[in-house]
Amino acid sequence: MIAPSKHAKEQALQALMDRLGYQFKDQALLQLALSHRSLGPKNNERLEFLGDSIVNFVIAEALYRQFPMAKEGQMSRLRAGLVKGVTLAEVGKELQVGECLRLGAGERKSGGQRRESILADAVESIIGAIYLDSDMAVCEQRILDWFASRLRSLDLHTNQKDAKTRLQEFLQAHKQALPVYELIQVKGNDHEQMFVMSCQVEMFAIATQAEATSRRIGEQRAAAQALQILEQTIAQENA
Repeated sequence: MIAPSKHAKEQALQALMDRLGYQFKDQALLQLALSHRSLGPKNNERLEFLGDSIVNFVIAEALYRQFPMAKEGQMSRLRAGLVKGVTLAEVGKELQVGECLRLGAGERKSGGQRRESILADAVESIIGAIYLDSDMAVCEQRILDWFASRLRSLDLHTNQKDAKTRLQEFLQAHKQALPVYELIQVKGNDHEQMFVMSCQVEMFAIATQAEATSRRIGEQRAAAQALQILEQTIAQENA
């Protein structure tokens, strides 16, 4: 494989800054934020530490202002849903951060640029880098822009628990056996794998399948399908 030219790398970095909505004065900070630990000792882990604290604070303040009547527990639950790895990885995918990640050869070969944990860490690192390159006000605005649609869609009365947790609680409430998750199939090559996961629920002999880029996401999707079937079945029986 031919390595990208210096010009191509510069273009990719500029395109990323355009998507971020922020132009770095010190682009070395952005490059460091994109450097995974597999690349060597000069990596983004310290920036990730900083960015993690910043995004937690910014989202906490946003929730405090958005929900003046919310209790501490409600805001904590909402914040946890917004700053968890899955959500940060989604933000990273939307910003196409993976295209610019600097990975060690082995990590890149195994598809690290699509791995959720790496994308989530990179987003936190970029947040830390923007803060160091500018100030808190600028950094806060970038975070709020990236999370705008998610913040708008929040509802204090909406259950923020993930599908697997809700399915487990549903089954426990009905005194039923817990679901069983299995890997059915792995599609694609090593660099672009798709996992087909099943969720089997003994109650009503339900078995659902879902496909995703990771086993964990596949399990969540299969659980969501099973929960929907169970809720519809119970509703029909009680009608």
